[in-house]
Amino acid sequence: MLLVDDNEQNLELLRAYLDDLGCETRTATDGVAAMAAIEAAIPDLVLLDVMMPRMSGFQVCERIKQSPRTRDVPVVMVTALNEVGDVERAVEAGADDFLTKPVNRLELLTRVRSLLRVRTLKRQLDSTLDELRRSRGE
Repeated sequence: MLLVDDNEQNLELLRAYLDDLGCETRTATDGVAAMAAIEAAIPDLVLLDVMMPRMSGFQVCERIKQSPRTRDVPVVMVTALNEVGDVERAVEAGADDFLTKPVNRLELLTRVRSLLRVRTLKRQLDSTLDELRRSRGE
């Protein structure tokens, strides 16, 4: 899982909240570093702040969703912004979910678990479809 926020305290709080899941977490402090981390190793999920230097969370999300390699990676936008327009922009960028700061621990854990479950099921489906194609000689 990749946590992206330009505020170190926010990263530490998210990491502490997610410790119970037992997932490996990596961090990035801006959009450019997030894209580099994603290129190095595709995460199972990205928790992404919106307002960051060098590249906004909206831009990062759009790039993730435009790439065939990463478009299935769930993205949760996490931000202090709570205007309806911001939610619409996140959805347009391809975000799978949206949380506002301060993040509620239970809400975060519930949404992350759900999105990770969907990601696992998608991988299993893709694997089964690949096996079926191979058995048919396609």
